[in-house]
Parts: sequence; C-alpha cells; structure tokens
Amino acid sequence: MPQPSQIKSEATIGWDVGGAHLKAALVSATGEVLDVHQVACPLWRGMAELKRALAEVLELLESIPQRHAVTMTGELVDIFPNRRTGVLQIAQFMAEHLKGDVRFYSARQGLVDGSQVPMWADCIASANWHASASLIAKSIKKAVLLDVGSTTSDLILIKDGLVASQGFNDAERMRFDELVYAGVVRTPLMALCQKVSFNGHLVNVAAEHFATTADIYRLTGELIDEDDMLETADGAGKTELESARRLARMIGRDVEDEEIGAWKTLAFEFRKAQLMRLQEALICFVDTNQDMPLLGAGAGRFLVQALANKMNRSYLDVESLLNTSKSATRWASICLPAVAVASLSLGVEC
Repeated sequence: MPQPSQIKSEATIGWDVGGAHLKAALVSATGEVLDVHQVACPLWRGMAELKRALAEVLELLESIPQRHAVTMTGELVDIFPNRRTGVLQIAQFMAEHLKGDVRFYSARQGLVDGSQVPMWADCIASANWHASASLIAKSIKKAVLLDVGSTTSDLILIKDGLVASQGFNDAERMRFDELVYAGVVRTPLMALCQKVSFNGHLVNVAAEHFATTADIYRLTGELIDEDDMLETADGAGKTELESARRLARMIGRDVEDEEIGAWKTLAFEFRKAQLMRLQEALICFVDTNQDMPLLGAGAGRFLVQALANKMNRSYLDVESLLNTSKSATRWASICLPAVAVASLSLGVEC
C-alpha cells in the first residue's frame, strides 16, 4: 500500500493565477484532492505580488511534487499592455519559479509545455472556466455550471457530457452572457444597478467606488471571513458598521441616518439586483433546457442556490462531485479551476 509521502510525491499541483487571488490544489495520482489554498494576489500592483503569493502557497503546502499544471486570468490586469504579453510573462514566471514539469492549460490543445505557450497564448488566456467545465463534464452529462467568484461569474452549459458554450474568449463570452462581471467581493456596487429601493423609495446609486459586493454579503451574513481576503473600497475595516457606512454612501447618506437594520435591508436590495443580473443571463440557458440542474461553485455559490430556489430548479453543489479529503472539501469548490487543471493533467475524473 502506498505511503502518504509516496502519494504526495506522485501528485500534481494545479495553479489558477488570477488578477486578485492565487489558488493552488494538490491532487493525488488517483484524483483525490489532498490540499487546497487560496491567497490574496492583487496582481495589478505588479509581478512582485505574484512572487509573494507563490512563496506563501509553497510554504503552506506540506510537500511539493515535481508536476504542475497552470491556468490563468491574471493576464487581464493593466500592468500588461495586452493579454498575450500577460500570458507570456505569467507563464515564464511560473516556469522559472516552480521546479519540475510545468504545463499550461490551453482550451484548444489541453496542457502544453512552456515552449508551446507562444503558439497557444490566445487559448491559454482566461481559459480557467473551460478547465472547470471540462472536468465536471466527465461526471455529469447536462447542467449549467455557475462559478460565482470574487470578481466575475462564469455560466457554462454542459450538454451531452461536453462543454457547450457559445463563446470561447472573454469578448465572446461577455457577448453571450456567459461571463458576467459581477462577483461577491470586489465588484463595485454601482455596477449592479443604477437605482435601488430604500425606505419605500426608489433612489439613485452613486457612480462612485464607495462600496463593493463584499459589503453587501457581510451585512447579509453570507460571505465567509476566509473568502473576504481583499481590501475594502476605502481601506477601512470589515465590521458590520464599517460595511454599512460604505453602503450608506452609495445612496448619498451617512450610516448614522438609520439603524443598522435599515442598512441590512438595503444590502438585501443590492443582493436582489445581483440575482436579477444572473437570472437574466441564465434565461438563454434554461429556457431551452428545462430539466438542467444548476451546479454551484465559487465563493458566491450561495447565490446559485438562491437562484435555483427562485427559478424552481434543482441545485447541486460542485463539492459533492469532487473526490476530496475532508479538510479540502470546501476549498476545492472555491478553487475549482486549480483542481480541474491538476485533475485533467493526470487524466482522472471527479
């Protein structure tokens, strides 16, 4: 019987290099998710953030195998003049800082080595959603996968055991409502709606970066502290009162104008607006696929469950499909693309 050290040495680490977080998943040769980590990585501040985040993750891992699979969305940040440059620089960085065999996920070609990255850069850019769906499609034949993260929401149709998205790159996916720029941590509230109900009146929302969706979900009680890694809009704290203060500014008020209950009610109104955006995007999927369940992943999968209830759809949490150790169960769903690229590189299913 293989010893734990042997199992880990034969494992692969999947990496998802985002613009706001670095995620890593250690997956055994048999497909069990052994360990998962997410750390803040505000890449828009420079590549030094990725260096720091990578060192932090490597220190958290008990053992580091010689096989790595990488996917990314970090090429979108504005330190890079274009996506291709971002892909090449991130790939070069990861290849130089990881020991052993390092491969990169291309949605067209699968996993490629560093020498092939320039050839497949367009298909490596922001392909993490495709890796997630490709893995899930191995175990479920039809569903709509919704991965609601800190910044964006991916809506991916799985049909006949295949990824059946209309769009391929970010521009196409945004056109078809398969990529919605609204998550549960970083999204400025002005992006959710222009008007919101408050104290029985419909009021305008300030076009200012006063508050983010994290403020909403702190007040609704749905955002878990461990998922709330990034700075607030004003750099202040994350208490209910501080979150309410930022929320009040969005409608031209001060937090002292009302009791905390009023600001919690306002938070639920903004939540309603975000749910409406996701529901509108989902219509094109579910109208023609009446019996398709909704699969929830990401830090905001509580919104997917709420949508399923609202739309009378069956709901399935992605974590129930994954083969994970007890300690990695929750994080595996949040860091699904990292789990997916590792699993795909090993040729294993969920």
